[in-house]
Amino acid sequence: MFFSGFPCMVGLSFFPRLSQLTIIGQNIEYIDGLECCPLLQELWIVQCHLTEISGLQNCLQLEKLYLYENKISEIKNLDLQVHLEVLWINNNCITKIKGLDTLLDLKELNLADNIIEKIGHSLDLNVNLQKLNLSGNKISSFKELSQLARLPRLSELALKDPTSTPNPVCLLCNYDTHILYHVPSLQRLDIYDVSSKQIKEAAESAVMKKRMYYNMRVRTAQRKLAETRLSLIERKKTLSQSPEECIKTLTRALKFLERELSVGPVVCKKPTCLSESVEEGPPHLDEDLTERNESISDISQDPATEHKVHAKIEALRKRLKLWTRRLDEIHIWYERDLARATNRMEYTVQFLLMELESVGNIRLEEGCSTDPWFTSCCDLLLSRFSPSDYKTYGITDIRVDRVIRIHNSALRLCFEDKIHRLLANEDLSSQNYRRQLEYLFYIVDPEKCEKDETLQILQEGFKTTEQQKAMGKEGAIPFSNSLSLNEQSRIEYTLRQTSQGHTKHSMDTIPFRHGQVNVSKVFVGKSMPIRDGEPVDRSNYPGVYSVYRSVETKPGSTKTHTDLESSPRRRQWFVFDHELVLPEYIIYYEYITQDKDKPTLLSHSTDRDPTNDVALDKEVLNREPVLKPQPKLLSLDDKILLSVARANVLSQITVLNLHGNSLSNIKEISSLTALRHLTVSFNEFTHLDDISHMPNLEFLDASFNHLVTLEGLRGLGQLKQLDVRWNKLTKVREDTAVLRKHTPALLKLDTRNNPWNRPEAVRMTILGHLMNLTHLDDVLVAEEEAAEAVQMTAGSKINQASLLAHSRTKSDRPRTLSLLSTAQLLYHLSPSPWGFGKELDQDWTAKITTLNLDNQRISKMINLSKLVNLRWASFNDNEISKVEGLDNCLKLEELSLNNNSICTLSGLTRLHCLNKLSVDGNWLTSLDVSTLDGLSSLSFLSAENNCIASLHGIQRLRSLFELYIGSNQISTSRDIYCLKVSV
Repeated sequence: MFFSGFPCMVGLSFFPRLSQLTIIGQNIEYIDGLECCPLLQELWIVQCHLTEISGLQNCLQLEKLYLYENKISEIKNLDLQVHLEVLWINNNCITKIKGLDTLLDLKELNLADNIIEKIGHSLDLNVNLQKLNLSGNKISSFKELSQLARLPRLSELALKDPTSTPNPVCLLCNYDTHILYHVPSLQRLDIYDVSSKQIKEAAESAVMKKRMYYNMRVRTAQRKLAETRLSLIERKKTLSQSPEECIKTLTRALKFLERELSVGPVVCKKPTCLSESVEEGPPHLDEDLTERNESISDISQDPATEHKVHAKIEALRKRLKLWTRRLDEIHIWYERDLARATNRMEYTVQFLLMELESVGNIRLEEGCSTDPWFTSCCDLLLSRFSPSDYKTYGITDIRVDRVIRIHNSALRLCFEDKIHRLLANEDLSSQNYRRQLEYLFYIVDPEKCEKDETLQILQEGFKTTEQQKAMGKEGAIPFSNSLSLNEQSRIEYTLRQTSQGHTKHSMDTIPFRHGQVNVSKVFVGKSMPIRDGEPVDRSNYPGVYSVYRSVETKPGSTKTHTDLESSPRRRQWFVFDHELVLPEYIIYYEYITQDKDKPTLLSHSTDRDPTNDVALDKEVLNREPVLKPQPKLLSLDDKILLSVARANVLSQITVLNLHGNSLSNIKEISSLTALRHLTVSFNEFTHLDDISHMPNLEFLDASFNHLVTLEGLRGLGQLKQLDVRWNKLTKVREDTAVLRKHTPALLKLDTRNNPWNRPEAVRMTILGHLMNLTHLDDVLVAEEEAAEAVQMTAGSKINQASLLAHSRTKSDRPRTLSLLSTAQLLYHLSPSPWGFGKELDQDWTAKITTLNLDNQRISKMINLSKLVNLRWASFNDNEISKVEGLDNCLKLEELSLNNNSICTLSGLTRLHCLNKLSVDGNWLTSLDVSTLDGLSSLSFLSAENNCIASLHGIQRLRSLFELYIGSNQISTSRDIYCLKVSV
């Protein structure tokens, strides 16, 4: 039927065998009457007035459907057309691709000239799609085009054919390169033949070079963070030196006093200086011990002396508390500055990845003082900062730390296109247009993740008003032209969190000291003040682009009013159209305070002169009674043990205090079978092998020694309290395993001030293995914390549950510009193939191709022998010390073992298919020649941040293409020759 003006479809019941129907240029609004045409295979209803897809429920044989040039706004009611191969619904009003999941046979789809902005995962199930036309839509992001990589048979793609306007994304640079890399099956792109092998190879080569370039830039940022961390550690050591020395001196004196108080005698002599107290004693131990025991009366017989001892002990504890607090301040300062540096590095890495994934169409430029725009941003921030607004907090000034300039080609094109359309449709001159442009600060929601919101704005711009309302916010984008107005919600939220102890920087007097602000170019257009009591919604303010609320701020108070006569200098703006906003800068800043009278507990306190505090320590140490220097025991025998313990028979000794000697072994105590309380603090022990098989020992104080391991402790079945503070323990998992096996009754454990390898994981690791602990590091163990630790520990072993949760079965690497490893990519992009409660096949492990066990606290690589088809694996950020268990994974192509404790590469010799190996952040000292001989296919090797001193053997890797070996201990240029030989 052509050009007859039929308003509806009638009479089709007379054609039950109809296979093809064409209706063009009618006034039809609904599809009707096709229930009598079950054999229909091809249907054309074009240039009509259809408003929806319906009436096709009986047309189960339909193969071709043409509904272009209608008024359809939604794709629906096609679930039963499973044989459909061709679908044209171009020139309609469709905003979202959906309703196509059941069309598995679909080969051709035309969605040109609609209002589609996103592709998403809407076409993932249409794996047989060969031709796709999306021209004339509003797709503006390369991220959306990357979704087409999941269509393996796509051969023809149109995004800017000659009959339609191009999508905004087509105007961006590297558009064709991006498409050809992600969809290598393409034979035709727009109007061009791209089937040539040379074209595909050029795209692959361009992407490879970009990936290598950005990989090096990311590593540079990570290397800079490592250097910053080392610098902070050195600074922390310097700052901690004085407090630590004072803590040791005070603790030594305190323990001496407590020992004498518990035993009885106290020796008094004239006051000494700090360095003389409790130092080396006379060499004649027998004489001194005899004299000491004979000349000292019991302290209980002298109440005045006892009172002095208690007073001195209390004074020492107060001084210790002060120095411990000072040490905590230094640690907080270190953690704060490291967190800032880490956050900065993470932002930098995200910015670089954003540049890579957008093929340069999003670029983040860091400014310096020589850039005119950097100076302009600093001036803008300073002009909108008023110290009187912050008088309550003692803030006097603000300093700009960093300025990032945002270059987003897609958002800029969208902004400029919108402005041009407004200029064309309204009576706006160029001069008037510029007057209505403002640079405003975006008001962030402090309860949301700042980083996620920032990255989202940089990539996609601001959310629409509909999205804002869906999130429970006002129906407009909030801005302000005053920093104090912009910061008000963040300051209040941070102070509230600090008061509740939910922040690490609760000791900082200004916990919101560091901040950032997004500066956007905003076309406020025709605007008006907000009416009192009326919600900010476009429907309440027709004909305007934005509304504002003027605010008058005085020190200590904030008053708002919405009359037109108020000063425009302080305003909260609400913009209704997100396309009229262009993010241009991110400014990072720090508030400056005047702290002469009230020094902060962070960076300012780290520079305090400790001389006065040391003098106060001397004053306390020199109080009466002053301890006489004790003779230091270098060895033990039965006579000395009896003298120290003041006992007559060794079997009667239940308490032994050997504090403050020079002992490195105490084999002699093995005969003290009744010993219950043992103190060996401030000695020279490196291990505790001699403290074994003591069935009655309940208390052990081994603090302030040089212990490097707890290995050697045996048979301490009654031990309830253990103090190993201020030693040199590093391996928490190994030491905890010793305690779990040999101290089953342990209730209290103190491990503070040890140089643990992974300090952030120490507490949870200990609690996960020692489940009877009631106190750890002088902190009560809560039931919830203990349960969480046990659960975390249970998940740290490679077993069936962890394999099911962290494995994938995909056989192809995703086409993406990400720098993540294949294992990480497939884990994040693909759903788990196993399903909850689904019965497993007998050979389910043989189907696993991908395994991502990053950050699972794994210490041993076990239960991997059945993963015979494993191709990509990642074990980053664990506690693995040995590469093992991979002998049957002969198809392994990529392996990542970053940030573990691996000392050797042995265990990889059989992996002949391995082409990518990453072992950054381990303890490697060399590249094992015997292992390298077996890695004949290795093309990528990264071994940064290890202890490698030589590249000897690297020449054996004949296939090596990329090598990253920075932050090691290579010191001679001769090693470069090894690289030359391997080329």
